[in-house]
Amino acid sequence: MVRRVLIETFGCQMNVADSELIQGILQDSGYQAAASLEDADVVLLNTCAVRERAEERIFGRLSNLVSWKRQRPGAQLGVAGCMAERMRHSVMERAPYVDFVIGPDSYRRLAEVLERSQTRPVTDVQLDRHEMYEGLTPVQTQNVCGWVTIQRGCDKFCTFCVVPFVRGRERAVGPAEVLRHVERLVARGVTTVTLLGQTVNSYLHEGVDFAELLKRVAAVEGIQRIRFTSPYPRDFTEELIDVIAAEEKVSKALHLPLQSGSDRVLGLMRRQHTVQEYRELVSKIRCRVEGCALSTDIIVGFPGETEEDYRATVGCIQEFRFDAAFLFNYSEREGTYAARKLVDDVSPQEKGRRLTELIAIQEEISRLAYEARIGTTQAVIVEGSTRRDETRMMGNTDDFKTTMFPGQGYRVGDLIEVKIVGATSHTLLGEPIRVLVPSAVPITLVDSLTEGISLGASAPAHG
Repeated sequence: MVRRVLIETFGCQMNVADSELIQGILQDSGYQAAASLEDADVVLLNTCAVRERAEERIFGRLSNLVSWKRQRPGAQLGVAGCMAERMRHSVMERAPYVDFVIGPDSYRRLAEVLERSQTRPVTDVQLDRHEMYEGLTPVQTQNVCGWVTIQRGCDKFCTFCVVPFVRGRERAVGPAEVLRHVERLVARGVTTVTLLGQTVNSYLHEGVDFAELLKRVAAVEGIQRIRFTSPYPRDFTEELIDVIAAEEKVSKALHLPLQSGSDRVLGLMRRQHTVQEYRELVSKIRCRVEGCALSTDIIVGFPGETEEDYRATVGCIQEFRFDAAFLFNYSEREGTYAARKLVDDVSPQEKGRRLTELIAIQEEISRLAYEARIGTTQAVIVEGSTRRDETRMMGNTDDFKTTMFPGQGYRVGDLIEVKIVGATSHTLLGEPIRVLVPSAVPITLVDSLTEGISLGASAPAHG
């Protein structure tokens, strides 16, 4: 009997890409994607370990799945990804109904793990610095947007970040393999690819750096837009800025993590840049990349962060005027330098106050940035219908602003010209004018892609 697998994904875009990889591995092993929980024989949670709240959410979901497992004889429940690697054996101690735990470097053995765990619990979390999953074919889950992992692991060891411990040391996927994945996606109708890495612009493989890789991807016929996340400020080269400025296919939206506006806190975080160095980089990008939109990550309440340090962060938010920002309270992660050596001395109440204030400031900045687009025309790739109204479509502009518009007569994958007539702090509202480039997405593909993988809320990979 063919067994069906449902993958639920939590965390960043790299986890989404890994879920597509897992689905491809299982498909090659004879498993099928489940259309729903009721149809599944196996449920696999692909997890995030960046923040405690994400882990608690996953344990909550596991407890909710107990009744499903009891009602379905032979059903299996598994945990994959970063939380599986970080917590290892303690996952099963806290959730004894979990059948298997598998880490980010063990997915090639997943079919074997599934077979073994039918009779006893199995844990496979061995990190492998040579595992790049080359030669495998992920299952595409998006209509016109595709993920391509070009780098795994991280060597930066920011003091707050658990990623080097759960994904291993940094290593790069070879350029030929990257291009193979891009060309495969184009053949399926994808027009937008996002290159993924923990510090994606530190990519280097046998003399090919990230700027050169971007040029090679841009040369693939059929690609209309290229994005990447998350770059590391220290590794942003002059050549990379030149490629972004000159290459029309490279999106003019950059996610550039700042983390703090205080040099003292940045030093405690081991971020390898100062506020002034970050300021100079932002100035170069905005001077040379016309219309570039910037987003960022900020952590408030880091150990030792004083009110003065926090105010410096507020000042940076007001100065740099990011189009969007991912703002978080500091969350202690076991095993990191900050957890071992620094005292988490900012109270939860004070963290909450700082975060609430910062969100309000950024919301106003974002609102003004989006409203500034009113009256302009934007090129938008149609990605699908909106969640609330199937008669309305949505897509993203070149500077990665979600745009909604009446969708009658347009297809997923169309590149259309849209006049912006309204805005919120997160969305542009438009009126379509004309199709610039017709869709290349096969009609039969549009409704079949998302089956088998459900996606949770995602944020950029840490950089």
